[in-house]
Amino acid sequence: MPVRLHALLLLAAVLAACSPKAYVVSRAADALSSSGDAFARDDDPDLVRGAAPFPLKAMESLLAEQPENRALLTALSRGFTQFTVAFVRQDAEEESDPLLRRAGMERAGRLLLRAKEYGVRGLSVGRQGFAERLESDPAAAAAQTGEGDVPLLFWTAASWTLAMTSTPDAPALLADLPRCEALMRRALALDEAFDGGAIHEYFIAFEGGRPEAMGGSAKRALRHFERAMEISGGRKVSPLVTYAETVSVRVQNRKEFLDLLDQALAFDARGTAPEYRLANLVAQRRARWLKGRVDDLFVE
Repeated sequence: MPVRLHALLLLAAVLAACSPKAYVVSRAADALSSSGDAFARDDDPDLVRGAAPFPLKAMESLLAEQPENRALLTALSRGFTQFTVAFVRQDAEEESDPLLRRAGMERAGRLLLRAKEYGVRGLSVGRQGFAERLESDPAAAAAQTGEGDVPLLFWTAASWTLAMTSTPDAPALLADLPRCEALMRRALALDEAFDGGAIHEYFIAFEGGRPEAMGGSAKRALRHFERAMEISGGRKVSPLVTYAETVSVRVQNRKEFLDLLDQALAFDARGTAPEYRLANLVAQRRARWLKGRVDDLFVE
């Protein structure tokens, strides 16, 4: 557990003897909802894998006391999405046993839907009927949000979209794609630089992973890729991996695929860009896995 988080939890325990319960819960909620910042700089993904479930479950317990705490809801949507993508889903995709792979992907889908639900709850705070409006008129619902909602918009749409790709046996989820797009396009309009260009990276996959007949566009994906790299200043390698996995594979450009992955793997993830250290290490793990599958992904 990060030292700062441990100290704050101890302080909350001490204050419990002399402070109102709501005050203690509020302070503990603040501490836990910011714990992801410490994880982001960690250079040991396996250590984070073991540590992450504790603050997530602790935040869920605190949420029972403060069900409309937007900081907690945002942190839960973000935390469950990041934990699932970095570890649960990647483990499942690398699994050689088809039964274990299926079970892992089903678990990933459930956790991502949990993240999505927390996100929708967060966006609904102070907006009566938001969830219903999101179902009936996604663009109008998204238009209600402002710049302060960008983290919730991003993590809600990201987790929701990833849940679709993790749950292939639930085609009904695909009907929700316009809702994800509406939320993410609103986030892009409000703050395109969020999290070092993460919204543009989403659209690399969104545009590049679909054929032209389904509304995709390799050209638009390329523009989002270039913008993501520009915003991050080349300090994030995930856009390289995302573009390789979506566009390069779809257009069957094997050389580009390998060049992009090699560029990602050559990056000094532990010594450079500490604010993205963990994310870069996770992206490099995926890059290595994708390189190992190159003969399956390309027909030559």
